[in-house]
Amino acid sequence: MRLAVFSHCAIDSICLEDQTYEQIGGAACYCGLTAHEFKFDVDLFTKMGPDFPKQYLTQNRINFANAESKKNTTRFNISIAGSDRVLKLENECEPIDYSGTDADGHLVSPIYHEITDDIFRKIKNDSSFLFIDPQGFLRRKDLQNNVFLEKTDLDLSGVDAIKVNPEESRQIVSGTHDEMMMALQKKGAKYVLLTDKENVSLLVKDKVYSIVLPNKQIHDTTGIGDIFCATFTCTMLKEKDFLWALCFAGGAAQAALDSGNVGLQKIPSRGTVQTNASYFYNLVKFRDL
Repeated sequence: MRLAVFSHCAIDSICLEDQTYEQIGGAACYCGLTAHEFKFDVDLFTKMGPDFPKQYLTQNRINFANAESKKNTTRFNISIAGSDRVLKLENECEPIDYSGTDADGHLVSPIYHEITDDIFRKIKNDSSFLFIDPQGFLRRKDLQNNVFLEKTDLDLSGVDAIKVNPEESRQIVSGTHDEMMMALQKKGAKYVLLTDKENVSLLVKDKVYSIVLPNKQIHDTTGIGDIFCATFTCTMLKEKDFLWALCFAGGAAQAALDSGNVGLQKIPSRGTVQTNASYFYNLVKFRDL
């Protein structure tokens, strides 16, 4: 099967426990490599500058065309304390090009304004299953290049699944957690995932399914959401079962956290994810809205 991923590659300076690690990343890398771990062919729609080691993607058989830019790669400085992150945008590459793909599913996860409204419409028109993580649509920067979220009118028609945390959700809709999930559903999303630290909820029709990740110790959280999104999308495309998709996504996030690794090294093996998913499947709770 084939997954199309739409996001910028990035070079991240991750500040963690008084140490700084320079890592390649961005949702392009985390989602693409996670999908590859699940035996998907990956078409990556991205932009990267001459400063990005593109051979890393080539070695992992990630397909990318028209990705090279004369502008340097998007860069973030990320300061991490527990589950909290502070982002500073240090460089922004040019927007993504898109002409079409025959992928089985599309995963849209911008990191900072690289997907224009016109390109987003084209993706929605082409997709048979579309998952979005809207973080990059919502991000803005202040005069010191600190990244913050701002209320944004986001068209979710044609979107099959969306993943948000409470802060992101409040920039699109309003209300309690349940009210925000229902409002996102009314805007068009069939599956609404709300992640609130260790608590993960999935709204399908009029039921909320939930799991709790037993995060014992949090280290580097960079890319955890991307690993979660790619795993959910790949499982939905293969299994057509939203409960297994929820459990696999949670299992992938937990495995990545348990690894204690920094950057892309935390992407878990499919076997570890499957073991975790089986554990979560027996613990899923559900309630009616």
